[in-house]
Amino acid sequence: MLLLHLMFFLCPEKIRAIYVDHQLQSGSAEWGRFVQHECQKLSIPCIVQPVIVAQGNLENQAREARYQAYLKHLQSNEILVLAHHQQDQAETLMLRLLSGAGVDGLSAMKRVDIREDLTIWRPLLDISREQICQWAADLNIQNIEDPSNQNNDYDRAWARQILWPLLSERFPKMQAALARTTDLMQDAQEILQDVLRQDTDVCIQDNILDLSKFSELSLARQRQLLSNWMKGEGQYRPALDMVQRLQCEVIHARADAQAALHWQGFYYVRYQQLVYKLSKEIYLAGQQPFSGEQQMIFRLQDRIDLPSGQFQIQAAAIGLSLDLLNQHLKMTQRQGGEKIHLCGRVGSWPLKKAIQDAQIFPWMRHTIQILSIDDVMLGVFTPKGFWLAESAYCEVEGWQPVLVSSISEHKDEH
Repeated sequence: MLLLHLMFFLCPEKIRAIYVDHQLQSGSAEWGRFVQHECQKLSIPCIVQPVIVAQGNLENQAREARYQAYLKHLQSNEILVLAHHQQDQAETLMLRLLSGAGVDGLSAMKRVDIREDLTIWRPLLDISREQICQWAADLNIQNIEDPSNQNNDYDRAWARQILWPLLSERFPKMQAALARTTDLMQDAQEILQDVLRQDTDVCIQDNILDLSKFSELSLARQRQLLSNWMKGEGQYRPALDMVQRLQCEVIHARADAQAALHWQGFYYVRYQQLVYKLSKEIYLAGQQPFSGEQQMIFRLQDRIDLPSGQFQIQAAAIGLSLDLLNQHLKMTQRQGGEKIHLCGRVGSWPLKKAIQDAQIFPWMRHTIQILSIDDVMLGVFTPKGFWLAESAYCEVEGWQPVLVSSISEHKDEH
């Protein structure tokens, strides 16, 4: 409420207020009406936004619901102004320290926090709660105390009611000292980010980690790089044990192991000297059951969408017979054990070896389909293109499917 009045004094015609009703307290709707009334007295536009708080850690889920409400109403040219103060900052540092946080966590809250989807300003972050209370009293500004602030079941309330008085009695200047620590951690975080950007540019391209370059880093820089990579666009880094699992179960797994680690919607998979960060949709697509066979009809210039990508039927110097156009051809998914005699090559060889030599990723091999007629293999559709098979149907001035766009997110020149 003090912040509301301060912003009114500073820029009265450039502010809006939002009250997020978490609906966790019986009086929360009445609090919203109180905020609306105070805003009306100052001619400040006010939004009351009820939210549904998901199951789980109540404090975290309430925070997530609150920020989603902010983003729903925040415009591109606006800044979110919050009333966090010095004790909030010190409590955040203390709680994160007790949870085993690293430099990012211990840097706590920034005065100006520029994120991808919003910018936050905390103008009261250097002011103590006692100063704020005195200031509000001097200005006769009314406020409502949330009763959950007295509920020691919540970590922050417990820290405020039990831990804080005990520590403050022994260390009277503790709050200011902890706030200074967050400033030092923010400096350390900025330096760390510079190092991380350099290591990321060297080791990671298109969400692919190059293990040969990664291995040249110190163990500490390796851990920081992995932690930051796994965090991605999220707000929080993974726990240290999850980073260690990525190292042990994937990076240091046997070369022939099909190891994968799942965390926050992504799968981390090693293939040769690279680790890929794959979306759940791409990785799990390979676990789908066999889809059976289907009949296909091809015409010149047609575009066809297949699991392995989009192909266009084009004339080719050497290709399939024109007589096969407009005919029913059979398409089946690879099942294993097939052999292929590639056009222009001597002898047949296992399709599996051709796939390995083409470096088609294991999680994409389910997209491979075999084109045939009367049990004669005509070719194979793969994420790397169509492989023409040697058969009686090959001829000069024929046709072939040409890969237009692959489902692979990893561009290469193979």
